Amino acid sequence: MATAHGAMPNQWLRTHRLVRNTATVAGQSLLPMSASRTRPTWFAAILAFPQVDSPFARNRLANVFVPVMRTPGLFFQIFFGLVVTSNSQTTAQGGAETPASFVDNAMKLREEVLFKLEPGSIQRSVTDTVPGQYFWHTSIVTTTFWIGEASSGNNPVPNESSAWDSNWSRNYGGLDLPESGDRQGFLPAKFVPRQNPFYIALPYNDISGGKTKPEATQIIPWFKATFVRSGQSVLKGRWLAVRKGSRTCYAQWEDVGPFQTDHWEYVFGNDRPRPNLNRGAGLDISPAVRDYLHISPTDTTDWKFVETSEVPPGPWTLYGDNNTFVIDRRKREQEIAKRQ
Repeated sequence: MATAHGAMPNQWLRTHRLVRNTATVAGQSLLPMSASRTRPTWFAAILAFPQVDSPFARNRLANVFVPVMRTPGLFFQIFFGLVVTSNSQTTAQGGAETPASFVDNAMKLREEVLFKLEPGSIQRSVTDTVPGQYFWHTSIVTTTFWIGEASSGNNPVPNESSAWDSNWSRNYGGLDLPESGDRQGFLPAKFVPRQNPFYIALPYNDISGGKTKPEATQIIPWFKATFVRSGQSVLKGRWLAVRKGSRTCYAQWEDVGPFQTDHWEYVFGNDRPRPNLNRGAGLDISPAVRDYLHISPTDTTDWKFVETSEVPPGPWTLYGDNNTFVIDRRKREQEIAKRQ
């Protein structure tokens, strides 16, 4: 199907728009600002698509596919999917694939990509820094605490409020009691929590006297990417991985402790937790985290910070107005409702 330069058939216009839409399905702008880019030798594979013998059409398709290489997973799904569907269709028709059938195959592939891609796998949260940059704090004494816990000998501060939420218990929806008879799965038995039941506490607070601490700008790896204003924590809601043996749980940082509020050398560095009444505990975990890991109220675990994009699906993504994944899911549902 040869065409004069500049006379692009409607089918190819549809194909170009299709690939452009597919390349931006995850919210990223993957298309080049300029068409004048040097194409590497592997582009011969793309230029070999059946029936694409118009130089103009080849150049248009090439310019669409160049930036897709910046997102390898998306590129290989689109590229190899098009190759497979094109080749299989050509075989079935005895080598007589038409531009219309090529477009149909591409439309089917786009639908598959739309339904297979997880939004978090392509588009990272604005709070992300560099995945994999954090290290494991190993063999940390870990104790269970809960929202609404009363003060006691080993818990001098009641947990009706948190370091960052004066109405923590009320906003959660009630007491997150830890006894098995008061729980249903990973949730409180008497109510569905309004915040993520997978939460933890670490012994550093970036806020003091209603203002951000001076050292926070230097010690918190994600500070510059997340800072909004002085007095608003950049720690609250941050995701961690907590590991015991072969099981790994994910939770959000929602309070400060145990005991300490200024031990940044441990939280962000290589120090060990300071001695305290709970055997030198350096991590507090919620009943849901405890139950997922199958550990005792006082145990040892490993933990590290993770990016939102590194958190896999699990019960920790399902509940809570403060939950990153619940918030993102609601936004997507609202966008879909607006389009209908």
